[in-house]
Amino acid sequence: MKPLPLLRRLLPAALLALAACATTPAPAPAPAPPPATPLAQLVGEVAIPHEIFTLPNGLTTIVHTDRKAPIVGVTVYYRVGSKHEARGRTGFAHLFEHLMFGGSENAPSFDVPLEAAGSTPTNGSTDSDRTNYVETVPTGALDLALFLESDRMGHLLGAVSQDKFDNQRSVVQNEKRQGDNEPYGLLRYLLTEGLLPVGHPYRHSAIGSMADLDAASLADVHRWFSDNYGPNNVVLALAGDIDMATARPMVERWFGHIPRGKAVVQVEAGPVTLPAPVEQVVTDAVPVTAIYRSWTGPGLNHPDAVPLQVGMHILGGLQSSRLDNALVRGSGQAVAVNGLAEMNEQLSYLMAIIYVSEGVERTEALAALEAEIARLLAEGPDAAELERAKVQIIAGTIGAMESVGGFGGKGMILAEGLLYRGDAGAYRRDLEAIAALTPAAVQAAMQRWLARPAYTLSIVPGERTLDGALMGGWGDGAEVPAALPGTLSAAAPVVARPALSRSAPPVAPVGELAFPQVERARLANGMEVVLARREGVPMVSLALVVAAGSAVDPAGREGMHETMVDLLTEGTATRSATEIAIAQEQLGSQLAASAGIETDTIALTTLTANLAPSLELLADVVRRPAFRAEDVERVREQRLAGIAQELAEPESIAARVFGPLAYGEGHPYALAATGGRAEVVAALSPEELAAEHARWFRPDLARVTAVGDITMPELLAGLEASFGDWQASAAPPPAAVTAGAPPAPAPQARLVLVDRPASPSTYLLLGRITPLFGYPRGIEAVLLATEVLGDGFLARLNSDLRETRGWTYSVSSALDALAGQRAFTIATLVQADRTADSIRVIRDHLAAFPATRPVEPEELQRVTQGNIRGLPNRFESNGQVLGALLLNQRLGRDDRFQARLPELYSAVDGEALNRAAAEYLRPDGLTIVVVGDRAVIEPQLERLGMEITVVSAQDL
Repeated sequence: MKPLPLLRRLLPAALLALAACATTPAPAPAPAPPPATPLAQLVGEVAIPHEIFTLPNGLTTIVHTDRKAPIVGVTVYYRVGSKHEARGRTGFAHLFEHLMFGGSENAPSFDVPLEAAGSTPTNGSTDSDRTNYVETVPTGALDLALFLESDRMGHLLGAVSQDKFDNQRSVVQNEKRQGDNEPYGLLRYLLTEGLLPVGHPYRHSAIGSMADLDAASLADVHRWFSDNYGPNNVVLALAGDIDMATARPMVERWFGHIPRGKAVVQVEAGPVTLPAPVEQVVTDAVPVTAIYRSWTGPGLNHPDAVPLQVGMHILGGLQSSRLDNALVRGSGQAVAVNGLAEMNEQLSYLMAIIYVSEGVERTEALAALEAEIARLLAEGPDAAELERAKVQIIAGTIGAMESVGGFGGKGMILAEGLLYRGDAGAYRRDLEAIAALTPAAVQAAMQRWLARPAYTLSIVPGERTLDGALMGGWGDGAEVPAALPGTLSAAAPVVARPALSRSAPPVAPVGELAFPQVERARLANGMEVVLARREGVPMVSLALVVAAGSAVDPAGREGMHETMVDLLTEGTATRSATEIAIAQEQLGSQLAASAGIETDTIALTTLTANLAPSLELLADVVRRPAFRAEDVERVREQRLAGIAQELAEPESIAARVFGPLAYGEGHPYALAATGGRAEVVAALSPEELAAEHARWFRPDLARVTAVGDITMPELLAGLEASFGDWQASAAPPPAAVTAGAPPAPAPQARLVLVDRPASPSTYLLLGRITPLFGYPRGIEAVLLATEVLGDGFLARLNSDLRETRGWTYSVSSALDALAGQRAFTIATLVQADRTADSIRVIRDHLAAFPATRPVEPEELQRVTQGNIRGLPNRFESNGQVLGALLLNQRLGRDDRFQARLPELYSAVDGEALNRAAAEYLRPDGLTIVVVGDRAVIEPQLERLGMEITVVSAQDL
């Protein structure tokens, strides 16, 4: 249901996280202190105790008890993925995952009862090795979740109709178009085709080819289900407010009757050594040249898996990585870099990635990349960088243990260990292996695998010449083995499982949300401190927030403030950017500075034992940024690359057009959600940026909010030592932007078409600025009406455009969470031939709510009582609680506002929702921005009867 984890996301992530790309070193201070917690002790703190049992039919269940919240993560892993697909059936495992959400013989829907019971999230994903399904439910809804999972495992096919099959095939094809439509969207296809021969099980993509999706049949569904979805091919993990005594009879009750199925055929799918180096250059509509040097490597169970992951992290994953130091902070030949070992069960992808700076020759950048790889192979890592990599990886694992379920939670960690490694506790073995690694061991593994011939792919700016619709399959007519594991015979009999009539169990009541108590204090200089203490994991998540944000930029200067905030971690009076990165890694901390629309946030996550030195580092970047000329020059180039990226992505293009139209040119919010104006960023001087910092960064505009395993006296002691002598200037503090922002103009109906040639899909952004500011009394009805309309999988727009019509992969509506004037928007990416039809359907839904279709009882229950039941899931981690506290502060709500939500939601009735929809979700006065191929979509738009304004993406 969620988009596949495609590598195309590497560039946006790298360019937007510019704090990781620092600049030329300054004179070195004394090195940061080593971690207060020894590495062996950190590993000892990573524990997920569990018990395992197996039913006679082969279903294996892992149970982990964690009583911190009344919720249970349900994680189901099927040992079948895209590597098990036959020629001509690529994309089928993923297509089947979609079908698993369409209802079963005894449950017409999965999402409706689960969301009504308070489940979050309810989702699934497919990769080469497996398919998984996840939901985190209130403890009282566990019986329901197990009933639903067992019904689709044992009783699915009677509910899979041709109409459902055709619809989900359209949804998946739109998902493929959505991925292909992005800059670098064809990367995954090119990498696997360049590294692996035709017929290799890992070569084709999980999303498959359009031709194979078109060729799939309902009979294929039956065969796939009977061949692969038996309980003996499943690992079920239950993590949270559950124990073995409770779990076992529940699992036996719901799953015990399902007969054992065929064992999934395990394929031969090891790494491949290329006979000679291969280099490929392709053009695409991308903002900067990207170079990917890659190899296949060993799978998860190989002895070299751990040292390779650590070695690639040292090469390009650390903020102080070899590639960062040499190519970003050193020669300046790259704006961003990465290095990773993407591990699968039977092979890995080892990749070193650079995004080339403007004006640098591709061949020169490639030579520099090759030189750094060769240097690491020849010298090996030094002991200090190896230790930093170890601390960072282990600290990240501790942080992941906050969640019991969902993607990445403890249930997934346990299930993958058992499925791939035969040991649910394999995560401990890996961490112990990391802690024991030596530089020589990492060097030897890197030499064994990276000294082999590489596949080097360069994607350079230009016209896209490849068609993603033709990619992702086995290979265009190439010869493949006649018989392949997993091939489905057309004559293969389908074994029907016996029908069994049964009903969903009731859902038990849910207790009150246990939102933590909040303490407040002030430092000697008056700066406010807020703490919510939570003892689940030995970590603290903290944010220093300044009341500024990108909206403070004067008209015509958009991009200045955000550039200043980016520079905070790029060098201080006493530390270079490299030294800032090294200090974080030594401490097992994560430090990031970002400018939102209305606030600046310098976020810190660290081990509790290392809080004091981490706060000293935080204070250094907040109070003493250097704004050296060489730092500013480097960040300018990185930000210009980020703006170029925005002008290549349809979502960002639409936002750049919509803001000035809806808010008015020059309004503080018009471009505040973008990277600003390129010409402004290009001309910024160190003096301007230093003055901007002095104007806004002062203790009377700042607040520290922390969540985690710390007491207020301990927190205050650390903050007084690092911030206590910070004094505000004599000048009065500047006013928040919301105090002086003019009102947006009255909503006006208009249609703007941004021509983006060769786009396989069309991006739509529809919206208006509402008269709502901040969080006025009674706004809950507006927010819940928006949720009924388009916020969520079961919302009206998604149910219609995706699930009924199959024109999109997803559609959403939102009311921006601003202290200032809030915008109501609807966004979706639709297949190009349904552009005008989709606009018409969206407007029809707005007109019908509530005129001809008032809120329905099931919808009202879902967004009120369903949300109430799901509240414990939404505030499980320190980060979730911290985010809630920061939002409360920005919107002027009390600290424990979330504890009032049951009362507020319960007070909203159908009449209130209908009134809110009639007043705020009207179809008139919408600004409609359409981004796509003009030649395909303009004739459709003309039938809407609106004047069309056409602009080019190059003119933005």
